[in-house]
Amino acid sequence: MNPGRKTNPGAVRAEAEPLPITGEVDLGLRLFVALLLGLALGTERELRGHPAGIKTMGLISIGACMFTALGLLPAFGKTVDPTRIAAQVVTGVGFLGAGAILRQGDDVHGLTTAASIWVAAAVGMAVGFGYYVIAIFAATLVVVMLVAIRPVEERFIRRRWSRRHDDPPIIDRREHH
Repeated sequence: MNPGRKTNPGAVRAEAEPLPITGEVDLGLRLFVALLLGLALGTERELRGHPAGIKTMGLISIGACMFTALGLLPAFGKTVDPTRIAAQVVTGVGFLGAGAILRQGDDVHGLTTAASIWVAAAVGMAVGFGYYVIAIFAATLVVVMLVAIRPVEERFIRRRWSRRHDDPPIIDRREHH
C-alpha cells in the first residue's frame, strides 16, 4: 500500500459513515442530546462531591459535540476532515483531564474524574457524529458502573491501593492526625 494513502482521508473509505448534518435544527438536537448525556455523567460526580460535576461534564459533552458536528457541515465540503477535528478534541480533553489529577505525597486523586471527563467528551463526539444510540448506551454503562462499583469496592476491596507485594507498607496518614 502506498504510504500516502494512509494519511489522505479521501483515499481510504471509513468503515462507518457519520450522519451528515441536515440543518440547524439537526445540529441543535445533537447539542441538546449531548448536553443531557453530559449532565447525566456529571450528576454522579456532583453527588460524590467531586470538582468536575454537572456543569463541567455538560460543557465538555456539548463542546465536543459542537466541534465534531461542525466538521460535518456540508458548507465545508471535503476541505474539513472530521477525524482531525476529533483528534484535536481528544487532545484538549486530555489537557482538562490532566488538570483533574492531583498527587499528594504517595496518594493520587482525580483519576476517575479525569476518566469521566474523557468519557463525557467521547459521548459528545459520538452524538456529534450522529451515533445517538451508542452514545446513550455508553453514557448509561458509565453511570451504572460509577454507581454500582462503589459498594463493591467498599465491601470487597478493603485495601484499594494498587501496590506490589515487595513495596514498603502503606502508612495511612489519616490515622496519624
